[in-house]
Amino acid sequence: MLTALTNAVFFTGKEKITGKALLLKDGKIAGWTDAAKIPTEAIIINHGGHYIAPGLLDLQIYGGGDHLFSDDPSSAALKAIADALMKTGTTGFLITLATNSITLFEKAIDTVRDNPHPAVLGLHLEGPYINPAKKGAHITEYIKKPGKQEVEALLERAKGVIKMITLAPEICDPAIIRLLLDHGVIISAGHSNATFAEAAEGFRQGIQTSTHLFNAMSPLHHRDPGLPGAVYQSGHAYASIIPDGVHVDYEILSISKKIMQDRLFLITDAVAPSTGVYPHVRQRDRYTLPDGTLSGSAITLLQGVRNCVQHAGISPEESLRMASTYPARLMGLTHRGIIAEGADAFLTVFNKEFLPQGVYVNGVWQHQDAL
Repeated sequence: MLTALTNAVFFTGKEKITGKALLLKDGKIAGWTDAAKIPTEAIIINHGGHYIAPGLLDLQIYGGGDHLFSDDPSSAALKAIADALMKTGTTGFLITLATNSITLFEKAIDTVRDNPHPAVLGLHLEGPYINPAKKGAHITEYIKKPGKQEVEALLERAKGVIKMITLAPEICDPAIIRLLLDHGVIISAGHSNATFAEAAEGFRQGIQTSTHLFNAMSPLHHRDPGLPGAVYQSGHAYASIIPDGVHVDYEILSISKKIMQDRLFLITDAVAPSTGVYPHVRQRDRYTLPDGTLSGSAITLLQGVRNCVQHAGISPEESLRMASTYPARLMGLTHRGIIAEGADAFLTVFNKEFLPQGVYVNGVWQHQDAL
């Protein structure tokens, strides 16, 4: 089936295009055409002047629609989370688990492995191989140094669904880092008290990114630049950042963007209300533990894009790339995060106020009211 998307402003990941119709066929981007040259067999969808961007990708999110995945790592909960996130304009995500028991990790692995969903990119394990000194809201009793046998067993069970692991490089043997990399896992340095030298060595060993820049990590200090300084100075390492104005000041977001350019990408780090082992409590603009410890954000990824534009002086085109093109590039998803012929037809549609209007998933239009 051929579909033509008309009357929209397109952000392709490379440029802004107006006055053209975008053609979709069999779940792929089929190309561009003039409105007067749309093939007669095409189904035409008029988007009323709204914006269309590559589908947004969130590489760190714990739940959605009032479902926290660690509370209920079931297929029903995973589908409910995915459906809720698509309503917000997010078309792909890594469902994330904070430090927890290996038994809980195994249940989550089984669910993600056995219940594929077009929006679920895989699992992100944030812990348990982190530094207790920078645990943040993580549970101390489950934090540990990684052992080869345990890591191998998790990887064998996962069959490739573990896509990312956040760990503290200073507590991990280089052999563990090599094992994860050899299995195609993206390693993110985070919840770490690494010195600049330790972090830089981790990046030399192949660690590709870092988790929620500035949060739960050694500080940027003029006598030891710490993990943030090592990220800044790296020629290849990415970093995620939470654009809610709570986890980091918007000026830090702006400064980091100027330094890192296309190596900085957005995550939400969003959680959901819970009374489980992670008892997240919704505050006005964030989630905390009952004792007030910051435990997660309360934004959507599209709201994060808006915050970049409105509060950090980043252009709409670049803000959208930070939420789609750059995370896709880090993940090696060559057919996501762009609007180009042959790319997968995952698209986010939103209005001038950055409010979601619907998404395309494998080329199928899912209007906001129908999601």
